[in-house]
Amino acid sequence: MADHPLSPLPGAREARDPARAIKRGPSRVPPEVVAANQRERLYDAVVHTVAEKGYANATVSDICRAAGVTRPAFYALFAGKDDALIATYRHGTDLLLHLMESAYRAEPAWRDGARAALRVLLQVLAELPAFATTAVVEIDAAGPLARAERAQLLRRFDRFFSEAPSAGDLPMPEELVETVVGGIYATIYRYVAAGRVEQLPALLPMLAYFTLVPFVGREEAASELAIPVPEGPSGCHFADTG
Repeated sequence: MADHPLSPLPGAREARDPARAIKRGPSRVPPEVVAANQRERLYDAVVHTVAEKGYANATVSDICRAAGVTRPAFYALFAGKDDALIATYRHGTDLLLHLMESAYRAEPAWRDGARAALRVLLQVLAELPAFATTAVVEIDAAGPLARAERAQLLRRFDRFFSEAPSAGDLPMPEELVETVVGGIYATIYRYVAAGRVEQLPALLPMLAYFTLVPFVGREEAASELAIPVPEGPSGCHFADTG
């Protein structure tokens, strides 16, 4: 079975896919290769298990069973369930931001780049519903450390506004960007929590308008509402994740 085009992201593959198993035989696989393989399988297992059972009900045993990894191997990599979820969240959101940044930088103008980054965000979450559920909704259940990690992630979205224009040469307070990012996140959260993940790409015109209006003005931003929503897969690929 071919890899999902977003396969480096947690939840894009089944953790126990036979193609990912470490082959037994006379040639010894280096320990670091075994650990990396187990870590990737556990990332996928965390996402699928937490999305299915909810974070509160998912156990380390459930995650190990889904990954085909022993408990001692799990604890060699993570301190516990909280640590595994935060590591998975950090890994997945790093990769997602990389995709968004690539789309943003590929466009010549800030407005086009902001729209492209937002399109990637919505499409990736729609294509990986288990990842969306875990990273957007269930992260709340993992305690203060996980919520602090999410707060840090939201501040990392500021990078997409560093080159934004000022509408009418008005000063743009830092809180404005926080409000825009928070509004986008709240809308996405509402859809994911309601089980409407597949509908996220259709939000692009409205969210693009909401994102742009403080920076380009209402009249210019309104044209976003007339841009058709692209159909089909995101087309996001990782040629090199190293």
